[in-house]
Amino acid sequence: MASATGTRNSAVSTLGRGGTRRRVSPLTLRILAVNVLALVLLMAGLLYLGRYQDRLIQAETEALETEARIFASALGEGAVNRILTAPSPTGDEGGERFELAPELARPMIRRLAEATATRTRLYDIDGRMLSDSRVLVGSQGRIEIRELPSPPAGDPLSRAINDLYTRLIDVVPSREGLPVYREQPGEPNPDVERALGGEAAATVWRVDGAGGDPELLLTVAVPVQRYREVLGAVLLTRGGGEIDRAIRSVRFDILRVFAVALLVTVGLSFYLAGTIARPIRRLAQAADRLRTSHGRHAEIPDLTRRGDEIGELSGVLREMTDALWTRMDAIERFAADVAHEIKNPLTSLRSAVETAGRVSDPRHRDRLMAIIADDVQRLDRLISDISNASRLDAELSRAEPEPVDIGLLLTMLAELRQTVAETVAETVDEPVAAGGTGETAATPPRVVVDVPAGERLVVPGLEGRLTQLFQNLIDNALSFSPPGGLVRLTARRTGRSVTVVVSDQGPGIPEGKEEAIFDRFYTERPAGEKFGTHSGLGLSIVKQIVGAHNGSVFAQNRKISGGSIDGADFVVILPLL
Repeated sequence: MASATGTRNSAVSTLGRGGTRRRVSPLTLRILAVNVLALVLLMAGLLYLGRYQDRLIQAETEALETEARIFASALGEGAVNRILTAPSPTGDEGGERFELAPELARPMIRRLAEATATRTRLYDIDGRMLSDSRVLVGSQGRIEIRELPSPPAGDPLSRAINDLYTRLIDVVPSREGLPVYREQPGEPNPDVERALGGEAAATVWRVDGAGGDPELLLTVAVPVQRYREVLGAVLLTRGGGEIDRAIRSVRFDILRVFAVALLVTVGLSFYLAGTIARPIRRLAQAADRLRTSHGRHAEIPDLTRRGDEIGELSGVLREMTDALWTRMDAIERFAADVAHEIKNPLTSLRSAVETAGRVSDPRHRDRLMAIIADDVQRLDRLISDISNASRLDAELSRAEPEPVDIGLLLTMLAELRQTVAETVAETVDEPVAAGGTGETAATPPRVVVDVPAGERLVVPGLEGRLTQLFQNLIDNALSFSPPGGLVRLTARRTGRSVTVVVSDQGPGIPEGKEEAIFDRFYTERPAGEKFGTHSGLGLSIVKQIVGAHNGSVFAQNRKISGGSIDGADFVVILPLL
């Protein structure tokens, strides 16, 4: 009981308390989350741009190294002093040597740096800085040039977006692994030291910008040589602003595409959720109304025109609801029919009992007692048949089908009937000397089988219930066939089905009653048969068993030339295995 209550509360909570509708469906949120998450992951992967940044840095470093080599070549040719050396007392011959001339190098470096907007510094062979493109030396002293930080542009929202973006620069891709650039007076630059050793050197640094945000800095140092003699080193320094601007431009393009894709994804997600969640909610609400209503005014919405799984669900729910109402109607009719059928023998029994108390004649009393016994027997037979019919539906729904050979089954039933008929005939036909009546009983109808030899007619079903099906049809045919008549069982394959015909030689079916004879408690017996010997459930059980095996059954009269009726045919069609 607790489990049922929990299930009911869960169903109510799905619809919302008191049947109210939620503002946002949980299914809609899940669909939206899944679609947007996939788009966000794709966007995050695109925004990483790690390899793109590496290629930009490589290209920028190569260009900077080319400029440095040009500067070094120009300085090696035009900013060098030639110094003649005298012979030494030790016997060394005099010669010449070269050294950088600061007074010549400064204007040259300034001119070269103006064209490239690159900070250029010149170092002598001892690592002392001789010239800096950002320092002007004049008669009034030194003037140092520094770049001012760019003023914040745009409205507060734009500045907030830019601030957020610059904070993410060091994360996507990460710049934590880059060395930090710091200028220490008196400490030589590592690139300069390598250049003074005769080889070019380049390094990518990380520096803190004006707002504390990480920025890139590229340095390239090449040796200044004269006839392969290293005279000093040129150090070129350039900020990574161009690289950051290129990456920023690509990222903003990606973000614009992402914004459009996000709007489309959200719209499609809501559309998809609307085509899934809203119909499912309608079906759930309709099912809840059916559960709580007391009539048949509530219906399941018809969504079969959608042509998808929800449409199939709608159709199945509608069919299930119709089947439930049909089953309830059948139960109501069955209860009414049972009450009516039981009331008849009870009424007869009550009349006989009341009359027996007032009758003094022994012969009349014996006759009334015989009526009472007959009514009790009729009630017992009727209740047994009703009980079997009630259990039949449950058994058919639970049992698993198995292969059943219809040919062998019909042959077995015919042989059984023939053996019973011969036994009854031998028992009845007793001579007078043995205490018999001396009269010969009427010859019972014969049962013959017509099944194709060597052909297996196997159907999936319950062997016990199929046996009951054909037993009822054979009993019905035998009860209508005249003495010495013939009941024929014919089985033939018709496509993917097997057709079984049970034929008798009786008076046939009354006109217009071909379908009514399969109704519950319907009786139409031969003339002269004792009343109450049949409950009227035999053919109804036949129809129920055939329906449970996905087959069909119908009855028709068999006519001969002249239009006269030669008997009735009961046709059963079952699907083959």
